[in-house]
Amino acid sequence: MRLLVTGAAGLLGREVVRLAEHDVVPTYHSTPVEGGVRLDVRDQADVDAVIQRVRPDAIIHAAFKQDDWVTTANGPVNLALAARDIRLIFVSTDAVFGGGPDPYDEDAAPCPTTPYGAAKAAAETAIRAIHPNAVIARTSLIVGSEGISDSEQLTHALVGGASGALFTENIRCPVHVTDLATALLELTPSDRTGVVHLGGPEAVSRLELGRLIAARDGLDPEALPAVPGAISHIRLDSTRTQQVLTTRLRPVSEFLRPPRS
Repeated sequence: MRLLVTGAAGLLGREVVRLAEHDVVPTYHSTPVEGGVRLDVRDQADVDAVIQRVRPDAIIHAAFKQDDWVTTANGPVNLALAARDIRLIFVSTDAVFGGGPDPYDEDAAPCPTTPYGAAKAAAETAIRAIHPNAVIARTSLIVGSEGISDSEQLTHALVGGASGALFTENIRCPVHVTDLATALLELTPSDRTGVVHLGGPEAVSRLELGRLIAARDGLDPEALPAVPGAISHIRLDSTRTQQVLTTRLRPVSEFLRPPRS
């Protein structure tokens, strides 16, 4: 299988490329990657040309730009149009939901309250119309092991005295980047279609997440400043998807457990 991975310079895309046991073609936009092909998903002609040149059997679309509607909403549509007969895995987000007291399962209708969530929801809707056999894989906060995820960098900066604070009323279901990448690669050759949820099974606040990261990294969790922040409880219910995967999505308190001394 020849697999094309967009966003290969990012945290998730890089991990997908590292783990893939396929003929992998990584793509990038601004930051070159070894063996990569430059791709501007905003440009339909460029997308068509790269797809025709690479001729992939499958695509994992992990590229996005949170503050850019064209990249986040139009880019996936350009890929779907160019890849109607190619297996397509689109990485979406829990931000397609606005938050509420109950978890969101795969049948829940998007109700975004942010521009980023709206862009991802628009892309989901278009992909389902253009490419009905695609997989729309919603996930949550992605955390790694090398301190390079946004949550890890912010935690280290705040412990070091940077201005800012972590929210106690912003709840998500973090997932480890390796678990997420492995699940995406498992889904790629499968016959699964439609919406899947790939969030971790444990919901925590941003402050709780920061404290777990700090403890793992030998920092003082109590040094993290906290404020309530706007109430935003978005819990992805990934139970149904987890039942069809062999990949286990670990709870955040497990994969951020401090190493034994």
